[in-house]
Amino acid sequence: QVQLVESGGGLGEAGGSLRLSCAASGRTFSNLDMGWFRQAPGKERTFVSTITRSGNTYYADSAKGRFTISRDNAKSTVYLQMNSLKAEDTAVYYCAADAVLSRDRYYSESKYEYWGQGTQVTVSS
Repeated sequence: QVQLVESGGGLGEAGGSLRLSCAASGRTFSNLDMGWFRQAPGKERTFVSTITRSGNTYYADSAKGRFTISRDNAKSTVYLQMNSLKAEDTAVYYCAADAVLSRDRYYSESKYEYWGQGTQVTVSS
């Protein structure tokens, strides 16, 4: 089992920045692929970014150039630095972990076996 706890959400201003954190426990963190997804009000949950156990990173088009995913294996934590925030970034952000080297695509929810409870990000325009 992997437990994931997100933090860092809250209210941000358009053009501003927020940094989300996700602390993992229960498995060796360096063996996990980690992802961020988000769910806006009334919409389905969508992929934001992934960082693999080897450090490869992937981003949704909406996140490219504005968001940066990183990981600190010593702290068992993955981060999502969000810059140039837009109102459309408003969503609940979820951290996810893949512990079994799933062959599913990095942007697919099915790749990830474990999910955090989510953290609300609200961007005011």
